[in-house]
Amino acid sequence: MKTISVVTPCYNEELNVRDCYEAVRKVFADELPGYRREHIFADNASTDKTLAILREIAAQDPCVKVIVNARNFGPLKNTYNGVMATSGDAVLLFMPADMQDPPELIPEFVRQWEAGYEIVFGIRATREEGWLMRTVRNFYYRALTRFSDLEVPPGVGDFQVVDRRVVDAMRHVRDGYPFMRMMTFECGGRSIGIPYTWRARKKGLSKNRITSLIDQGLNGLVSFTGAPLRLCLFAGFVLAILSFGYAALNVILSLIFFRKFTPPGTMTLIVALFFFAGVQLFFMGMIGEYVLAIYSQVREKPVVFERERINFDGQDQPDSSRHSRSDDQYESGLR
Repeated sequence: MKTISVVTPCYNEELNVRDCYEAVRKVFADELPGYRREHIFADNASTDKTLAILREIAAQDPCVKVIVNARNFGPLKNTYNGVMATSGDAVLLFMPADMQDPPELIPEFVRQWEAGYEIVFGIRATREEGWLMRTVRNFYYRALTRFSDLEVPPGVGDFQVVDRRVVDAMRHVRDGYPFMRMMTFECGGRSIGIPYTWRARKKGLSKNRITSLIDQGLNGLVSFTGAPLRLCLFAGFVLAILSFGYAALNVILSLIFFRKFTPPGTMTLIVALFFFAGVQLFFMGMIGEYVLAIYSQVREKPVVFERERINFDGQDQPDSSRHSRSDDQYESGLR
């Protein structure tokens, strides 16, 4: 019997985790009875009743496993750590606790996987959200896929079923801030997309703040494209042309019309000052993003520190050796 692993990251989702568990269990019972279910909840140090509910569920259902982080490490690292803990023949990388990505698609994903596709990804063709956020997200994903070397359709998220080979290949990507939705395509394999409607959250509020979304977006751009640096080069060139033109115009106007009121060279100095200061700050900020990414990588910090594991066959207590970045331990599962 093949095992399908499902990973659900959660942080303060006491209103949703039980519903998510029941929905996944029902899908497997009704439509995937020939498969073994492994549902891993990766708790990001929740401060509400989420962990208590997960303990209760895990005590009743051995197919449910729980990873408890020592602190909140953010959604990307938390999800990646959960994926690296899976043991299934195929893995659903991300099943959100609020079920904005529909669990009803899991059987179709599995059927496509059985047909030979190693990466079965969902495409958020329609989004049940406000016009502004929908527009911003669509623009970002189109820009990311446009400037990346990878062929990824716009609207692809972490809602993907991938083969065990892909998960094992992901272990070799030494990334301190993993961006899984692109990482799977970087590992390669036969892929197919399934469009669906990304639903509005029914219970509770999203814990993904705007600052976190910006941080995740920049991480994707820095990790998989060189577009930001090239944009700096292009913007600096355009600003230089405009500034020189503006400076020349001001010099001419000053000489012809305002010579009595404007000391020669004043406008040129002002334009040059603002021009060079703006360009330098712009370039330093963008280069700083890449330096920060390099700094995070060379420090070789663990992606996540765990406090506890539940239903992991003798691995309920975290072993500090699992967090080392040595080659042997990395091969056995980097977190």
